[in-house]
Amino acid sequence: MNDARAGCLVLVPVSLGETAWQRFLPAEAHAEAVSIRHFVVENAKAARAQLKRMEHPLPMTELDITPLPPNGPNDELDRLLGPTARGLDVGLMSDAGCPGIADPGARLVARAHALNVRVRPLVGPSSILLALMASGLDGQRFAFDGYLPVAEAARDARIRSLEEDSRRQSRTQIFIETPYRNERLFDALLRQARPGTRLCIACDLTCASERLVTRSIGEWRTMARPDLARRPALFLMLAER
Repeated sequence: MNDARAGCLVLVPVSLGETAWQRFLPAEAHAEAVSIRHFVVENAKAARAQLKRMEHPLPMTELDITPLPPNGPNDELDRLLGPTARGLDVGLMSDAGCPGIADPGARLVARAHALNVRVRPLVGPSSILLALMASGLDGQRFAFDGYLPVAEAARDARIRSLEEDSRRQSRTQIFIETPYRNERLFDALLRQARPGTRLCIACDLTCASERLVTRSIGEWRTMARPDLARRPALFLMLAER
């Protein structure tokens, strides 16, 4: 049983781009997030920018902002969670979107559970879920596959494998790429996937420049190329059965 007097590990969603907090956080979640003084983050510089965007009332110099170590002994994680034993909340933040989703924060969350520290997720944007919601592809069965291989042969083989899995399982495959390689991935999808496979491309979600389009591969091959250069994007694929 959690000690009601102890603090929580609060999972704080952040913006997916240059977006005012009112567009991506409910007021109640925002109020809780900006009451926290101790933060564990993916990247300290990005976290300070996000906290300024969220209009945290305290100067950044008065906040405890610590990057999450990529690995190491549990005593490092225990130290980061230490304020909860004094009744103080600790906020966990990703660089973008929801912590723990396509993000290394799950390591700290797992340790919080092991120490019986209450974990409290706040409502906020997940690019993966937003793209899936708006894609028109199967939302009952889906998988997030992360980054595909960089090497051309391995990447092409992975595309074919994911497409075949999608066809057999009726499963939407979701993957991402480093923004400067988006166009190469798009070209590879046009070459490797079958004409009837549906592909959704979701760019700049929640931002003023947001664009989300679903078409078959056959249709994408005849359309004007989407502007993908250096834009955060997700690719969602569902093959015909």
